[in-house]
Amino acid sequence: MNPTIKILQKETLSNNWYTLYKYTYTITGRNGQQLTQSREAYDRGNGATILLYNKAAQTVILTRQFRLPTFVNGNETGMMIETCAGLLDLDNPEDCIRRETEEETGYRISDVRKVFEVYMSPGSVTEILYFFVGEYTLDQKVNDGGGVDEHENIDVLELDFSEAFDMIARGEIRDAKTIMLLQHARINNILTYRRPR
Repeated sequence: MNPTIKILQKETLSNNWYTLYKYTYTITGRNGQQLTQSREAYDRGNGATILLYNKAAQTVILTRQFRLPTFVNGNETGMMIETCAGLLDLDNPEDCIRRETEEETGYRISDVRKVFEVYMSPGSVTEILYFFVGEYTLDQKVNDGGGVDEHENIDVLELDFSEAFDMIARGEIRDAKTIMLLQHARINNILTYRRPR
C-alpha cells in the first residue's frame, strides 16, 4: 500500500549554493493512522554522468578533482576520481552530458546511450542522476578539457578499463556513480575485464 502524503509547509532554510528546504507533511502509516513529520531536503537540481570508453583500446576517460565534502569527512587530499558529470541546468540530460563531456574532458561526442537513472541519496537530496555510456575515439578530442573556468581544476585521466576497475577494490575510486558505471560496463560486456597477473 502506498501512503497518502500531503505537504503542509515548505520552509527555505538556506539558499546559498543550492537550496535546503524543510518540509512538514502528513503521511498515512501502515495502520491507517495519519502522522505529521518534518524532514529536510537539499535541492541541487538533477544531473547527468557518463562513462566514456574506447572499445578498441579498452580504456575509459575519468576525471580527478577536489571535493570539499569528502575532505571534511576524512578523505585526506579531498581528490576524487570520477566519471564526467554535471547539473542539467536548463538542458535535457543528453544535451547536458554532451556539453559536460566537452568542457571537462575535451572530447566532442555525439552518440550517447542512457543506461539508467538513479536517486543518488534519497534520504536527503532530491537529485535524480541520469547515467550514460558513450564511445570515444582520439579524433574526437577537440581541446584539453579541465572545465570551463579556473575554479574547476579538473584533471583528465585515460585509464585501462581493468586498471580502473581494480582501483575500486584498492579504494582509489570511491565515487558511487563511477563505481556503478564501471560495474555496468563489466556486467554488460561493454569492455573486457582482465585480471591482474
